[in-house]
Amino acid sequence: MGDLRAFVRANLPEPPARVLEVGAGDGRLGRALRAVGYDVLAIDPKSERDDVRAVALADLDEPSGSFAAAVAIVSLHHVDPLEESCRRLGELVEPGGTVVVDEFDVETFDVAAAEWWLEQRRVLGDSVPKTAEELVEEHREHLHPLTRIVAALEPHFEVALPLRGPWLYRWALVESHRAVEEEAIVRGELRATGARLVGRRRD
Repeated sequence: MGDLRAFVRANLPEPPARVLEVGAGDGRLGRALRAVGYDVLAIDPKSERDDVRAVALADLDEPSGSFAAAVAIVSLHHVDPLEESCRRLGELVEPGGTVVVDEFDVETFDVAAAEWWLEQRRVLGDSVPKTAEELVEEHREHLHPLTRIVAALEPHFEVALPLRGPWLYRWALVESHRAVEEEAIVRGELRATGARLVGRRRD
């Protein structure tokens, strides 16, 4: 989480900028940003937390240009309707403002990646009642690929090329798996399933 927070902080304007967090989950990132002085509105349609507003991005009732920046951590691949939501995000972020995205790229989650993840779970003593092929099919059926996410953002943001890296270690594994995954990517045994990118709101 420290590495993720460092990535987010490095790409945000200085506090007390107002920041929108999309898909806040348990609200940990929003609380961390508030602790260093940011004015954060965290949203998640499924949240029951007092510090996260239970609303979808497309339905957020805030004036245009209300936020200096927005953060979306492993959330845009779930957002529906994606294109309408990204259009609304473009309205909410002020011209010249920033969007910071951390994503799981389902297009690079192939059978080899699924088999690697299942093996790490077995080493931990956990069983998953699905095959690698079933995991890949399930994820590709339900999640938006990174190419579609970028295409939905680009009419509203100038989006830099994604920085690729490990991600599977963050999915029900432990931090020590990060180095193992990185080494497998370097050896060409795994494709990088993580992607981080930054965009600037078009004027």
